[in-house]
Amino acid sequence: MAQQHRQRLLAVVEPVVTAGGYDLEDLSVTRVGRRHLLRIAVDSDAGVDLDAVAELSRGISSALDDAEAGGDELIAGEYELEVGSPGVDRPLTLPRHWRRNRARLVKVRAGGQEVTGRVVAVDDAAVTLDVDGDRQTHTYGDLGPGRVQVELKRLAELPDPDDQDFDEAEDEAEDDEEGEDGE
Repeated sequence: MAQQHRQRLLAVVEPVVTAGGYDLEDLSVTRVGRRHLLRIAVDSDAGVDLDAVAELSRGISSALDDAEAGGDELIAGEYELEVGSPGVDRPLTLPRHWRRNRARLVKVRAGGQEVTGRVVAVDDAAVTLDVDGDRQTHTYGDLGPGRVQVELKRLAELPDPDDQDFDEAEDEAEDDEEGEDGE
């Protein structure tokens, strides 16, 4: 997408996103058959839920329609709008990305070596990682793009089978299954 075209789209989309209290993380347009796909990634410190995505989609769609009704052709022909969050595979490059992933395990090139550690503290100047019990603080200038490492639930976080709440949840699931069978 040409830079000028992208800037025109950003001028329409970004005010809607920021007015909703979100950060615009990415905007891309790709051709899919005869249509275009406008993909927008948003995020916030509180995360992004499905209701927010639906509300933002309506607001962005309306803003694009208004801009095109005013004579500014932003996307030639039909397009599909997709709004969502960046996901865990997004590289952590800005302080807000690191802040939003506090307590997560990340892999990053730091000080010339690859490091895997848990994000324990973040400020405007640096990130502190717990690397096997050793706390290491790195300025953003010393860090490459970080990647969140997907972790399965830790054993200590799994529900205890002797826990009353666990048994009740199991009973409710069994009741739901019986109700579906008509018994």
